[in-house]
Amino acid sequence: MFYYIIALCVILLDQLTKWMIVKNLELGESIKVIEDFLYITSHRNRGAAWGILQGQMWFFYIITIIVVVGIVYYIQKAAKGKMLLGVSLGLMLGGAIGNFIDRVFRKEVVDFINTYIFGYDFPIFNIADSALVVGVALMMLQMLREEREAKKKSYGENGTHHS
Repeated sequence: MFYYIIALCVILLDQLTKWMIVKNLELGESIKVIEDFLYITSHRNRGAAWGILQGQMWFFYIITIIVVVGIVYYIQKAAKGKMLLGVSLGLMLGGAIGNFIDRVFRKEVVDFINTYIFGYDFPIFNIADSALVVGVALMMLQMLREEREAKKKSYGENGTHHS
């Protein structure tokens, strides 16, 4: 249940921030937060990450439904007793649903976090995107942790191989 609460918090924060952007900023309008690093910029995206697959809404609907079902399945089956995995799946679930809501009701995704990292103008993103990226990173950490534990079991603490 805790992992679904994480997803719900991501969805609520994502939708609240997007609503605030739509209500308070004109499309393309930008507010400087930290000069040459962070801006709040009202942007819309009809595609996926970095604007790829523009206008392919049915594709996104189908893929998102499959992803959401898969994440819920893994939360139910694989996350028991694995907090890091569960949190990562909760973040990914919230992120996927947050952008799905935009695609269904707005026919586009509201993006607004505009960063310049080492002079590179990174593509504008939102809270849902952030949750997805952090969720994937945490899942990778979990996988690395499990791989290391499996090697310890296979080779033992003293480095000898057990068959």
